[in-house]
Amino acid sequence: MSLLNVPFIQIGPGDSPKPWLPVVIINPHTGKKIRTYGLIDTGADECALPAGYADILAHNLQKGTEKEVSTGNGITIAYSHTISIEIDDFRTDDVLIDFMPNLSIPLLGVRSFLSKFILTINYKNQTFSLQLNK
Repeated sequence: MSLLNVPFIQIGPGDSPKPWLPVVIINPHTGKKIRTYGLIDTGADECALPAGYADILAHNLQKGTEKEVSTGNGITIAYSHTISIEIDDFRTDDVLIDFMPNLSIPLLGVRSFLSKFILTINYKNQTFSLQLNK
């Protein structure tokens, strides 16, 4: 799987363009899925989703593993659940993801997702490339 020179996307008015990746997030237990954009976040150890996505995916938010997470805004509570992530024809299963009540955007972090790829970011041209790390 290779995505080459994907342009940064400006999500909202006044936002600067960022490396947003179109993904499909799937609950492997129910088959429920959501198509969304995840922000490539090399500063995040784990993937994280807004807590509201748990309902859409038919996860019981508070039945996940509860843990404290350190964020740029301080310490918060997260609930971990297992999901699958699809990008084009590539699918990664058993991704542990943190659902966070105070998060407003999906984040694609390093340990459970980005570490599977070779990521190249070209800030000058506002593009990124993602290739499977074989």
